[in-house]
Amino acid sequence: MTEPEETFYTEERWQNWLDRVEEETLDPEDEDSARLLLNLQDDAAIAVAKVVSAYDDGELDQETAVEEIAGIRDVVLAEVHFENEEKAMLIDGVQTSLVCVFYAAEEFIVGGPAEEASVAEYVAAAVDAEENEDVDAALGYLVQAGTRIIDGDELPMEAVEDLEYGLVSEWVNGLDSLQSAMSDPEVVEEED
Repeated sequence: MTEPEETFYTEERWQNWLDRVEEETLDPEDEDSARLLLNLQDDAAIAVAKVVSAYDDGELDQETAVEEIAGIRDVVLAEVHFENEEKAMLIDGVQTSLVCVFYAAEEFIVGGPAEEASVAEYVAAAVDAEENEDVDAALGYLVQAGTRIIDGDELPMEAVEDLEYGLVSEWVNGLDSLQSAMSDPEVVEEED
C-alpha cells in the first residue's frame, strides 16, 4: 500500500536544486533567475501534490501520507548555508512560501477541505490578520485556503493581485505553486 520514501522527494533532489542556485548568478529581476527559483518551489509543491493524490487514491494511508509530507518538509525547510547572503535570502523566501503548502497538505489529509469560507474569503481574512500582526491566524487562514485548493477550488487572482509584500504574499505564492501542482503534477525537469 505504501511506496518507498524516495518516490516522492529526496534530500539529493533538493540539494541538486540548491547546487544549481549556488552555481547561477542570480538576479531576482532576471527572468531566468526567477524561473529557477519558481521551478525549485514548484518541484517541492509537486512532490506534495503527489503525496496528497496518492492518499486520495488510496495508495497511502493517512499516517503514511502525513509522514511523507513531514519528510518533504524536513528536507525543504532545513537550514541552508550559502556564502552569498542574497542567494540565502532568496532560498529563505522559497522556503517561507512552501510552509503553507506543507501545512495545507497535512490539514487536508487529516481533516479534509475547510468548508467555512471560500479561498478568496480565507485570503482576505489572512490579510486582515497580518495587518493586525496575528501571523499565526494569517497562516491558519491560508492553510484552510490551501485545503480548498487541494480539493479543486481556484486561487482567485483578483484576491491576490494587490497583496502587499509580507508573509501572506509569500504564503499565497506557495499556494499558487500548490494549485499548479494539483492541476498538473508533472515533475519540473532539472536543467543541466
